[in-house]
Amino acid sequence: MSTSRTPSTLAANATPRLDAQLCFALYSAGLAMNKVYRKLLKSLDLTYPQYLVMMVLWEDESLSVSEIGERLFLDSATLTPLLKRLETAGLVTRLRSCDDERHVVISLTARGKALQTKAGKVQESVFCATRCTPDQLMHLKRELQELRGKLSDSV
Repeated sequence: MSTSRTPSTLAANATPRLDAQLCFALYSAGLAMNKVYRKLLKSLDLTYPQYLVMMVLWEDESLSVSEIGERLFLDSATLTPLLKRLETAGLVTRLRSCDDERHVVISLTARGKALQTKAGKVQESVFCATRCTPDQLMHLKRELQELRGKLSDSV
């Protein structure tokens, strides 16, 4: 008597294979991307998370910690030490809001603003490192954003 082997029965009976896991493909791609950024950001003396904060602030010069956290999907416990390091480096200021002292407002300093020009080549270099077309990258980005949204909705 033969049994039908559906994808669900195969999955239940098979040992998970690392290379078949979406999570591993995302994780390892993230590691590779971080290696590219680490090399490029070394001359700016920024880590990748610091660079993300700076990118948000280059779009909006002053934001609260919670606004930055929302944009980057990070909590304040993760952001606070990162922001303190950026402040020590002279790139941002951290001031309590006059309206509500529970809120800390992060603003770019002149040095932080000037770094934007120096950081201008980073995206071009990352694009070259991917060896993808602009259309391929836009499609991939949309797919990843959609996946992130679905995963966020499921928890």
